[in-house]
Amino acid sequence: MNIKGLGEIEAIGFDIDGTIYAQWRLTVRAIFRYIAHSIFFLHYGLVRNEMHLLPPSDNFFQVQAEKMAKRMKCSPEEASDRMDKIVYSGLEPYLKKVRCYPHVEETFRKFKEAGFKLALLSDFPPEQKGSVWGVKKYCDVILGTEKLGALKPNSYSFLKMAAALDVSPEKILYVGNSKKYDVRGAHRAGMKVAYLLPFWRKILNKPLKEADISFSTYRQLQEIVL
Repeated sequence: MNIKGLGEIEAIGFDIDGTIYAQWRLTVRAIFRYIAHSIFFLHYGLVRNEMHLLPPSDNFFQVQAEKMAKRMKCSPEEASDRMDKIVYSGLEPYLKKVRCYPHVEETFRKFKEAGFKLALLSDFPPEQKGSVWGVKKYCDVILGTEKLGALKPNSYSFLKMAAALDVSPEKILYVGNSKKYDVRGAHRAGMKVAYLLPFWRKILNKPLKEADISFSTYRQLQEIVL
């Protein structure tokens, strides 16, 4: 489909965390867990910042565990086990109770009906979110950047998504909420970007200059694309 200002678009990829649902909803639900494991989450956040800067690796989880182990003064095996129990499987029950943004499933359905290939590309395991609030069934490709070996904004995982979709990057629109990771990463890979505006930008009616599309609601995204 030829979209005004974007050219021919054949596929649309989506980030999950902060894009399909509001991150604050998870924070509110899991606040006591974050407090109980505050030191762990501090170390984990610092390690993830480092991981975002690394080139693609076939040993992503091993490298991450080693970095966590160094900070927590434990073995990589113990660090890996704690990451799973506290972050990966640990946050899964809370995610099941979080509501997604309005009209998300409707948007996926309408984009699918319009003929677009659809994908999910997330820095956290998509399987952690179950049906991803009902949109999983519409997706042709679902990928986690950790398993691919490179977190955003590295273009590597975006290009892997393009290859899996069998669509050239310039014909893909990527939807995300992070200027640092989604917008920059997708652009580095040659894709177009739709940016979900944070609350303060919505209030000030201030679109992101670096994005090809800035939108406030999923209904608005539908109108722009369709």
